[in-house]
Amino acid sequence: MYFAKRIKEERLKLNLTQQQLAEKIHISRQSISKWERGESYPTIETLIDLSDLFEVTIDELLKGDHSLKNKIIEDGKQLAYPKWKAVFDAIFLIGAAMIIMKIGIAFGNRVFDWNITYFKDSLFWAFGPFIITITAGIFTDTLGKKFKE
Repeated sequence: MYFAKRIKEERLKLNLTQQQLAEKIHISRQSISKWERGESYPTIETLIDLSDLFEVTIDELLKGDHSLKNKIIEDGKQLAYPKWKAVFDAIFLIGAAMIIMKIGIAFGNRVFDWNITYFKDSLFWAFGPFIITITAGIFTDTLGKKFKE
């Protein structure tokens, strides 16, 4: 509840209404009201804006409010998660495309006599697509569990 009290004190020091503060940091007045009642917390980006406006450090805004600290930590994890998920999703799609290509070439060679050689002696070509696809799937699942989608 420390943060709620601190936000209101800082706002009043600058003689700002909730509406005026909201306009300065480009959010709704209802958000300010919820913060001051301790019903919700701002994002890290908004905390930076508040810190600049009030001319206090983020640490000063956060000190003593463990709920807000935990929220910021969780927000930070959520920011990193989509980037890693996109990377592993792309790797998964590459592996799946390689598997489909292998099946298509094998089918074409057998049914249509294409006679396409495709790295038959390559150990990577033999197992790589499956390893890539399975590994990417495992990492995507692990990230989902770690960051609780």
